[in-house]
Amino acid sequence: MTGVAHARIDNDGRLVDADPRLRALQERAGGRIGVALALPALADIVRLARRLGVIVSRPAIVHDDGEEIELWARARPDAAGVSLSVTGWLPRDTSRGRAADVARAEASWMLELDAALRITRIGLADTADMIGEPLTALVQLADDGAGDMPILSALGRRMPFTGQRAVLKATGAALILSGDPEVDGDGALIGYRCAVEAAEGAAAPTGAPSTDALGRAFRGPLDRILAGAEGMSLERGSSYAGYADDIAGAARHLLALVDDLVDLEAVERPGFAIAGEPIDLALLARRAAGLLAVRAAERGVRIDPPAASDALPAMGEPRRVLQILVNLVGNAVRHSPDGGMVWLRGEVARGQATIVVADQGAGIDPEDQGRIFEKFERVEPADQTGSGLGLYIARRLARAMGGDIGVDSAPGQGARFLLTLPVGAG
Repeated sequence: MTGVAHARIDNDGRLVDADPRLRALQERAGGRIGVALALPALADIVRLARRLGVIVSRPAIVHDDGEEIELWARARPDAAGVSLSVTGWLPRDTSRGRAADVARAEASWMLELDAALRITRIGLADTADMIGEPLTALVQLADDGAGDMPILSALGRRMPFTGQRAVLKATGAALILSGDPEVDGDGALIGYRCAVEAAEGAAAPTGAPSTDALGRAFRGPLDRILAGAEGMSLERGSSYAGYADDIAGAARHLLALVDDLVDLEAVERPGFAIAGEPIDLALLARRAAGLLAVRAAERGVRIDPPAASDALPAMGEPRRVLQILVNLVGNAVRHSPDGGMVWLRGEVARGQATIVVADQGAGIDPEDQGRIFEKFERVEPADQTGSGLGLYIARRLARAMGGDIGVDSAPGQGARFLLTLPVGAG
């Protein structure tokens, strides 16, 4: 059953008018015209649209005579209430959810994850130190043989999943994960509650397929979401431009998170090292400054890179060094005051080539200067714009090339981050 059905809800949440299909659905739920909307999922969307004063469009699931029906609802608020349009009307396939329930009942242990697939609760002995770690620190995920991972496919759609193959890194035990999504009152995904079973017959993944599969499962769909959202945001007069900007921002954040998780898996492999080659550290610093010039200009921040005539021979892998510098300069721009300046300067001392990235931000307390290089930590704890992995990964990369990253700062005096690498042939 398809088509669009319309309804009007007043400012007190009462259904004042509805097409026959929605009216019948309201009556089967125990309501009628003139009383509160008796369909909780639709009522939540209406309340959200009225509270925010903007159009809200999202999926909803309603119960009708023992069936679950998937709908797409669009609520438009106005002075008199909310106009509701509903389409979709598809019977929901609940087999995946039922399978997750069965798996949970037979589970060996439970696992809870947040929306970024970080561990929030774990029912496995001697693993308390894993709280806050990404799922990939605990297990190595395996694809289904066709390049897909059930957990990642489900994550993008806020759906249950079953049959996710994995290997426990500590012991090599083969596992099967199943889970159900958990959402907040506004319908936003807050995480997954997972059942974990032993899978004696499951083959352990070889090599490092999780990195490649993560890219296949996430980057393609996110790239398409980002392209579509950016196209919508450019449409003149579109009432969805604001939503499109939010969607594009979320897609960029998830793409950055995917990149960070892939890098995290790489840098934490035993024996991880990076082969160095002769590079010009000053040239790469100028390139990083150029890549961030537009972002800095939006804040009125000026980046002062090494002079065009400056050269700083060093040993390192160019792509990874540029990644580190973009992270350091990006952090400096983000924490600089409007109209501030970020400096990049090169020097050589004690057999090390150094690039200093200095800003005019609030500075960092001495007791926090070690903490910010840990996983999921930030210079400012209230800043939730990144994954909290950037400095951790950057330092691991620098050390894998024979260098390091340090910080020199004091409250109110800005911060100086120092990237050092072995000196190269001049």
